[in-house]
Amino acid sequence: MKKRFNTTGVCVTRKHYMVDIANKLKEIKELIDNEFYFTINRPRQYGKTTTLSELKKSLREEYLVISVSFEGIGDSVFENEHDFCNKLLKIMSKALSFSNREESERLLRLSDDVKDLEETSEVITRFVQDAKKEVVLFIDEVDKSSNNQLFLSFIGMLRNKYLAREVEEDYTFKSVILVGLYDVKSLKLKLRPEEEAKYNSPWNIAVDFNVDMSFSPKEISTMLQEYSSINNITMDIKVISEEIYFFTNGYPFLVSRLCQIIDERIYNNSKETWTKEDVQRAVKLITNEDNTLFQSIIKNLENNNELYDLVNRILVNNETIIFNILDPVINLGVTYGIFKNSSNGACISNKIFEEVIYNYMVSKLRTKTKDMTLYNFKNNFITPENGLDIEKILIRFKQYMKENYSSVDSNFIEREGRLIFLAFITPIINGVGFALKEVQISEEKRLDLVITYNNFKYIIEMKIWRGEKYHEAGLKQLCDYLDIHDLDKGYLLIFSFNKNKEFREERVNIQDKDIFEVYV
Repeated sequence: MKKRFNTTGVCVTRKHYMVDIANKLKEIKELIDNEFYFTINRPRQYGKTTTLSELKKSLREEYLVISVSFEGIGDSVFENEHDFCNKLLKIMSKALSFSNREESERLLRLSDDVKDLEETSEVITRFVQDAKKEVVLFIDEVDKSSNNQLFLSFIGMLRNKYLAREVEEDYTFKSVILVGLYDVKSLKLKLRPEEEAKYNSPWNIAVDFNVDMSFSPKEISTMLQEYSSINNITMDIKVISEEIYFFTNGYPFLVSRLCQIIDERIYNNSKETWTKEDVQRAVKLITNEDNTLFQSIIKNLENNNELYDLVNRILVNNETIIFNILDPVINLGVTYGIFKNSSNGACISNKIFEEVIYNYMVSKLRTKTKDMTLYNFKNNFITPENGLDIEKILIRFKQYMKENYSSVDSNFIEREGRLIFLAFITPIINGVGFALKEVQISEEKRLDLVITYNNFKYIIEMKIWRGEKYHEAGLKQLCDYLDIHDLDKGYLLIFSFNKNKEFREERVNIQDKDIFEVYV
């Protein structure tokens, strides 16, 4: 069996190329060794199931591990306490049967026709008391049942047993680990408003789970090293790992998916040497995918107007939002994997999510904007060298704005102007080019587009006019940015809201850089 990159379901060492997560497992085991109860809550497709699988394997020599899941058991089991308790104990016994049949059968005998949670508690006490090893309980897919009162009562019972054990008045699991999207200490996020009374911190004994489950460049390199070794390929693993991290910020699914695209789509399993440019090509392909992770991101934005608005303010309007995890909207964005904390406050967690959200917002805006097809026909902007004529694109966009938006409320243009330009230029570069958005924190609220098209690179800075002083400072910043990219020509698209503004273009030379400016 040939190994492959995997992005569906659990990753298995014998079948899949995997990042070495030994250090993460060690950190989690220390929590278990210290008898802590906790929740592994991370966004969807963040490697929770794979981490859980590897963790269970590493614990079985030392502990008796019971791992259950509430996924797929149906709603009928939650209709009454008797059914819930019997079903739960049978699931636990079945899970145990794969690693220790003797203990599985003992648990089944102890749990014969329990009637309620009190008797379930007694079964747990007797089972743990006589077990040959200390017992650890994992509950996966906890979100499937976290809005059910019986489940809350069950974990409340586990909490009470934990507290009794601490004063040597009961026997219970050494550690209980709940795995899911939500932190059970924040269950009110899942409850409907009329059910708020259910929220009573049933898991307030749990310690914070601070293990970083994202992949660092060094960790990503362990998977690439395995791939290279097995396939006898030489590549600059450090450079490629850092490039993958640059776009993904270590989001496990995105890391694996980029590698999978390079291997299976770009090189068609031919096992060629990878390059930094291959990662960029894979990024372009993944941002055009319709996968369940991206569907989930968009669904969560559409289902929460406050979250959508905050993402728009951060991503499009370049507002600086102080990161406060106690803010319910920011907390929800972190839960869904959309936000992260940065030196500039709350920001989108990785560049691929930025691109996916941008594309979605642009597609929504197209239904509101005036027809562009007469203005942005692609062939009109391709140079003889198969590059882009950016000056011509900007002049044509100026004409489009003048003819269609000169009398439109300036608040609309200030709010939507950048997206309108992205909607204008996307069909021109689509299929060949790639536009990386770089937010630059300044009074002018700059947004730089770094466009790669074939072997050419262009930088277009979009900003709002805030006066001559800020404009001069911005020009110097643009020159510094061009130096970083080893370019001597840059472009400025300036949205001006002066009463007597002109739709115009001009060229300036500063610090030996040729800057072409267009005012709309």
